[in-house]
Amino acid sequence: MNYFVTGGTGFIGRFLVPKLLDRGGKVFVLVRPGSVPKLDALRELWGASPEQVVAVEGDLSKRRLGVKAAWVKQQTGKIDHFFHLAAIYDMEADAESQRVSNVNGTAQAISLAKALKAGCFHQVSSIAAAGLYEGTFTEDMFEEAGALDHPYFATKHESEGLVRKETTMKWRIYRPGMVVGHSETGEMDKIDGPYYFFELLDKLSKVTPEGLPLIMNKAGLLNIVPVDFVVNAMDYLAHMDGPDHACFFLTDPDGIRVGDLLKVMMEVGHGPKLRAVNLRLLDKASKLAGSGISKIPTVKSLGEKAVARLGIPPQVIGYINYPTRFDSTKTQAFLEPSGITCPSFESYAQVLWDYWRHFLRGDKDSLIREVDGLFNDFIGRPTLAVLRRKVKGQVVMVTGATSGIGKECALRLARAGATVLLVARTVEKLDETLQEIAQKGGDAQAYSCDVSSEKDCQKLVRDVLRDHGHVDVLVNNAGRSIRRSVRHSYDRFHDFERTMELNYFGALRLILGFLPSMEERERGHIINISSIGVLTNPPRFSAYVASKSALDAFSLCAAPEYAANNVSFTTIHMPLVRTPMIAPTSLYKAFPTLSPEQARDLVIKAIIAKPKRMSTGLGVTGAVAQATIPSVTEAFLSQAYALFPDSPAARGLTEEEAAAERANMPSNKLELAQKMFAQVMRGVHW
Repeated sequence: MNYFVTGGTGFIGRFLVPKLLDRGGKVFVLVRPGSVPKLDALRELWGASPEQVVAVEGDLSKRRLGVKAAWVKQQTGKIDHFFHLAAIYDMEADAESQRVSNVNGTAQAISLAKALKAGCFHQVSSIAAAGLYEGTFTEDMFEEAGALDHPYFATKHESEGLVRKETTMKWRIYRPGMVVGHSETGEMDKIDGPYYFFELLDKLSKVTPEGLPLIMNKAGLLNIVPVDFVVNAMDYLAHMDGPDHACFFLTDPDGIRVGDLLKVMMEVGHGPKLRAVNLRLLDKASKLAGSGISKIPTVKSLGEKAVARLGIPPQVIGYINYPTRFDSTKTQAFLEPSGITCPSFESYAQVLWDYWRHFLRGDKDSLIREVDGLFNDFIGRPTLAVLRRKVKGQVVMVTGATSGIGKECALRLARAGATVLLVARTVEKLDETLQEIAQKGGDAQAYSCDVSSEKDCQKLVRDVLRDHGHVDVLVNNAGRSIRRSVRHSYDRFHDFERTMELNYFGALRLILGFLPSMEERERGHIINISSIGVLTNPPRFSAYVASKSALDAFSLCAAPEYAANNVSFTTIHMPLVRTPMIAPTSLYKAFPTLSPEQARDLVIKAIIAKPKRMSTGLGVTGAVAQATIPSVTEAFLSQAYALFPDSPAARGLTEEEAAAERANMPSNKLELAQKMFAQVMRGVHW
């Protein structure tokens, strides 16, 4: 089956093309000459060859999209499906550019599809084609559209109308809601739609006192859909035996009120509680602001300046009272056999927020940074395509590879084409991870090894060099953490020995084992997962921080010795990660944490960029404080030490003694301490 796709390098197209490739055949993608390198990178992302994804040079503004007549003649009758995705999806774009792309581009796409005698023309329209319709808009409605004052609404309506007039070709129209990031990964390409409000919500969360509820009018009904739902539904409906000359709503059956959306996002952003209510007075006031009063020149100018300072385009404010409900009953019935449904916004709001915070917001506030010395430099999101260029065909070893960060790294590296060597103690868990990788078409081999054992490490090095000859990238991820005060460790010297055996000596044995072959091949990269604790030196972690500090110091000393041999060392000062290792300690809820996926991306960044050190803003702040105001830092840490007691187990209490202590302790003491410390953490600029 052969496909022609416009907008294949755009956000929706990046997810749709691999779905089409899975069906076999060939995908022809319209690209401007300057975008050919972008398509080359996407081929790597999709794992496709130039024969599977073929670039066809052209331009939306030209006749038949500027595609050469000879190519059209050669492919006539050979295109089964023509997908027209190319358009301007931007409320801020000027009217003329939107008309050229959205209306003229659609007219020329239709002309090209007819010249090619394509099997079916698939138009990606939008709910914007309904205008600002008051009430419920169905899939069968079109001429009934409401106000079309904004050029985006007008051009989407007009371009859809061009398709509807066609009687000599088969067509299907898809009207997605407001498309946001992937519901599982959060991946998004730009700030748009509801994302405009995220920065404001983040600022509110920092300045609003804890426990103070904010009241927000529920306002209009938004229809937000994740990109993976849109492409899954579109792919299924396009290949379904069923009605042509039909329109499908790719929307959330319920939608979400603006106030409820802001409430959800405030919750996932750990801000103050927001209460969304239906207040007729506020509703009337906001509608008035969006219509009559806001059009008075002086008021309009002042209002636009005010919202612009908040990072919100004035064009967006007018749609807070969005009046339309979209009835997708027919589309839901068509999708029912496939099991494809639109998830509720609440179910994926957290991943949208996390992705925005780490990869979309302004550079100076981004969480994940590369750090060399005391300088921060944001290095961008690690795409699979870039990673594939780095590791395809390489041998990458990951210790602690059956859970948390290690497992996430192993899965991503295998997907990028690396031969992944999984190292962990538990054979059963190794087999589970191997199976996951195999199911996704990756290449991996498992080695059972207790990295804290000298004998096991020696055997691991021998076996790997026998099987593969070398290791290109070594990720020392396996580690052990102990949280216990020194005063409770006088008779527990073995705690220090255990952490050193795994965190330092174990990692060191593997480094020394694989360095000779790296030196000989003049190629290699060693990545050590250290800890933010090395920079901030928190009390009760003397054993853990000392073991990680030892590995940091070794790497700093060794790196200059091997620089001429093209062997790199990277130390990642990893912040707290939501893994089983930190779950038993409730006070960690007061600290900023990364998900395993976000921590994985730090490691992927290290593989791609090979920085000397990586950390977060909080870690660097701690290091600077330790170096410049050590007395103040010690006083602060001493206060934190007093607020958070050792666990009953660390103090050697029996279960009965621990229960008695809890009964006598004020119920809110620890909670108040955690909240106090959380407020301090919020004040630190990441």
